[in-house]
Amino acid sequence: MFQKLRETGTVDSRVCSGRPPSARTEENIDLVDDLIGSQEDKPQTYGTVREIARETGILRSFVVRIIKKDLRLKCFKRRRAHDLTDQNCAARLTCSRLLLKKFPKSAVDFIFFTGEQVFTVASPVNSQNDRVYAPRDARKRQIAAKRLLRCRPNFSKSLMVSVAVSKLGCSELFFVESGVKVDGRYYRNMLLKQQMLPVMCCIAGDVFVLQQDSAPAHHAREAVQLLQQQTPGFISPDLWPPNSPDLNPVDYRIWA
Repeated sequence: MFQKLRETGTVDSRVCSGRPPSARTEENIDLVDDLIGSQEDKPQTYGTVREIARETGILRSFVVRIIKKDLRLKCFKRRRAHDLTDQNCAARLTCSRLLLKKFPKSAVDFIFFTGEQVFTVASPVNSQNDRVYAPRDARKRQIAAKRLLRCRPNFSKSLMVSVAVSKLGCSELFFVESGVKVDGRYYRNMLLKQQMLPVMCCIAGDVFVLQQDSAPAHHAREAVQLLQQQTPGFISPDLWPPNSPDLNPVDYRIWA
């Protein structure tokens, strides 16, 4: 470094005297830039690095270098979201205005948000690590089929879980018995009477508001009548904005 400083007066890197780059040329950079930038106007036409390399004839490793070093782009992972129609947006706006008018900001802390979710009971398997070892001279047909096949049942076991959460506290998880259909009667007699309502009264006392979405069991006449009679405050399914998991912390926080 000191010799380079004495000879050139600087420690900056010299211009490379070797062979000029053959892949990261301005032409290839512009070509990759066009293919990457095309997704701005057409969001669903994103091409992977492998597809861009196949289309342009540039090695995949050079495509990655062009994207990161030359174009200085950063990759973000897409997330799933509900596709809202104009009718959904109008209904959400109407219901949201009614909720804001009915419940002031000070009452938000006393709202219990509820929700149910079905989970599939299956152990995670990494196919890259799920290997079968055999002697080096063994052939595939000589290995028992049971060792090479990873079987799964036609119908995976599932489990439904329910919970209620508010700023005052959160209930425990309520598990629905296997094989039980959650209809209006079961929701009213088991989940509400025996589990959710006693826990909410224990946490908040006589001051709380129960939120319900538009699930079929929540629309049942007996369940709605029970909540109207035995809860201090109640957000009916008709008042809750449709297609709105982003408004329910159970959907976007607890189950996530």
